[in-house]
Amino acid sequence: MSTFVVWMTELLKWLYNLTDLVGFASYGLAIILLTIIIKTLIYPLTWKQMKSMRKTMEIQPKLQEIQKKYKNNPEKLNQETMELYKKHNLNPAGGCLPLLVQLPIFWALYNTLFHFDNYIADPSQAMFLWFSITENGNLVLAILAGATTFLQTKLTTVSNPAMKAQNNTGKPDPAQSTQKMMLYFMPLFMAYITWTVPSGLGLYFFTMNIVSVFQQLYINRKLNKEQVEVA
Repeated sequence: MSTFVVWMTELLKWLYNLTDLVGFASYGLAIILLTIIIKTLIYPLTWKQMKSMRKTMEIQPKLQEIQKKYKNNPEKLNQETMELYKKHNLNPAGGCLPLLVQLPIFWALYNTLFHFDNYIADPSQAMFLWFSITENGNLVLAILAGATTFLQTKLTTVSNPAMKAQNNTGKPDPAQSTQKMMLYFMPLFMAYITWTVPSGLGLYFFTMNIVSVFQQLYINRKLNKEQVEVA
């Protein structure tokens, strides 16, 4: 196993021992604690991501004007687009940072669960609630992961004043169409992924979504307050 997978394995063991100290020894609880720790550590990135998404929606009308004006001049279109992003201090790739950080964690946790039987003394330790965290095909977790992904994606659009303003213009908007597509595609995709991976990862996805929803509600309220103060 790679060094990163070894670190993940040791961290999961340590969290398991922590749950054992409080009388609820469980690798399932260890995964939940791991997820909360990860989401807490990457909160600054999540804040920047959501703030960037809000600003991106706000400049959509200007971006559409540029696209219309320079539709026959790709070089000028790209130049003006980058100038617009620079003017508003936006990084087009900034929204991907939380995902990029979590991908190695996902890979390490997957490999840890794949080799789970190599470092536990009793197979019953893999049980959490009604399922084993090493088994694939957990339908309940797949549905929960899909449902919470839908809720999280829905919050992104419903709580965004810039998106609401564009909805009221009556004009077709590419960003709005993309958001609508993601609203229905992502939950199905996450449900499928959760179905195909070990249930421990499904538990990770579900917990990640729940924590993300609460963080998103908090950040949306904070961003709305900032917007009112600026206005």
